[in-house]
Amino acid sequence: MHDPNKKTIAVVINTSWNIFNFRMGLLKALKEEGYHIVAIAPYDFHTEKLIEYGFEYHDIKINNKGTNPIEEIKLVKEFYKVYKEVNPDLLLQYTIKPNLYGTMAACMLDIPIISNISGLGTVFLNKKPSSLLARFLYKMALHRKAPKKVFFQNQNDRALFVKSKLVKKKKTDILPGSGIDTEKFKPVAREPRKAKRLHFLFIARLIRDKGLGEYVDAARMLKSKYPEAVFNILGTYYPGNPTAVTHDEIEMWEEEGIIHHLGATDEVSAVIAEHDCVVLPSYREGLARVLLEGASMAKPIVTTNVPGCKDVVADGISGYLCKVKDADSLAQQMEKVLLLSEDERSEMGQRGREKVIAEFDEKIIIEKYKKAIRKIFK
Repeated sequence: MHDPNKKTIAVVINTSWNIFNFRMGLLKALKEEGYHIVAIAPYDFHTEKLIEYGFEYHDIKINNKGTNPIEEIKLVKEFYKVYKEVNPDLLLQYTIKPNLYGTMAACMLDIPIISNISGLGTVFLNKKPSSLLARFLYKMALHRKAPKKVFFQNQNDRALFVKSKLVKKKKTDILPGSGIDTEKFKPVAREPRKAKRLHFLFIARLIRDKGLGEYVDAARMLKSKYPEAVFNILGTYYPGNPTAVTHDEIEMWEEEGIIHHLGATDEVSAVIAEHDCVVLPSYREGLARVLLEGASMAKPIVTTNVPGCKDVVADGISGYLCKVKDADSLAQQMEKVLLLSEDERSEMGQRGREKVIAEFDEKIIIEKYKKAIRKIFK
């Protein structure tokens, strides 16, 4: 039993993995502030780690890829049931289904919410019925009384929601990502490579909206010119996503000798340390965490000139921006990294780390949350 004199804050996300990998700094800081912290997320292999850290945990079944209306109505009921049992004083909600259906349940129970729109996802990259429905549901959810603050991770997403009348501007604010632990993600010394033997790393779920196809095409172009260069991929398959890349496609590219798939890991920093440049040609992001991690480790970045990616990179200073959905442009920018001297790459990486420390450090995000929470609890 927790101390009834302590305010209870529940953190709600679509995976325990997400909480453990991206929100632990915030959870620990809020616990140190004297709040009772509850994690609400589907059970996975990271759930026990949350419990080991002393956080109360409640399971909730969320089909992250499902769009069945009956299933979604059941999810609202499930959120209602869990929220009523936990009876939190405040909800911190992340990812699309908690932000939509969790908000509907919280409104019925009159529980205040801080929502975090961490990215618009595939559903906002088109004008299909599912996209129109998502916008309608966001408007229904965010215009209610319960959402007290809605954080966005870049100005473009915020402007889109406000312009589309999905949320009132006075409720919104910008939060620079989930925050980076710049001590965990810091430069690691190793022997420099010869320029044309550089190792490039693409980190993302294996879907086309992350620019995976363009990365492979660019790697193919560069491999013909710089056969000793290495082009790796780190990330999980995402079956069910409309732009998912299959095992067969990855195997075909590997057999062609273009790329190598490293699988997935919780030790992302160790993998980044062994590479020379982090690449993410995504079509759109909330704020690309993998780019922040790479920059924090003083790696040059190559990414697209789109919201959530361009925010991380000072073009020509800490990395290079390419055109979206353009493999030729991507190859040209990656080649610029290949042609830099070791000192030039080192200086570019260091400028990227300085930008992360100044703008995206975890401490900045935590302070913004603390300030918003104090205002709600006044």
